[in-house]
Amino acid sequence: MIHNVIATESELSEVARKLLEAHPQERVFGFFGEMGTGKTTLIKEICRQLGVTDGMTSPTFAIVNEYWTADGEPLYHFDFYRIDDPDDATRIGFQDYLYSGNYCFIEWTEKVESLLRGEYTPVTIERIDDHTRRFTF
Repeated sequence: MIHNVIATESELSEVARKLLEAHPQERVFGFFGEMGTGKTTLIKEICRQLGVTDGMTSPTFAIVNEYWTADGEPLYHFDFYRIDDPDDATRIGFQDYLYSGNYCFIEWTEKVESLLRGEYTPVTIERIDDHTRRFTF
């Protein structure tokens, strides 16, 4: 079932909750959307709801950030904006993260789709106006 949710930034906690409830068994999520639509912001809220307590930042320069929940579970946040070739993701051990069984949140998924082989839940964010987005998952 596809969910379409229209929300403002102040309503992101509800979007994150609905996403997690709609896909309780999924662990790999691919985020699609133009620069500045709020991919990182939504991922931070999802991580917060999953119990991440440490600071969360965009992994634009690091490519991957590892966060830990209060229960000691790792979550992985990827930002592939700066890679030019899927082999760059392979070199950092991307497949090991994917098959770890832990949550993986991937920004700029289109750059590594060939490595994912369709084994992820797509999340699309579209800008409606400066304050409102459509989330499809």
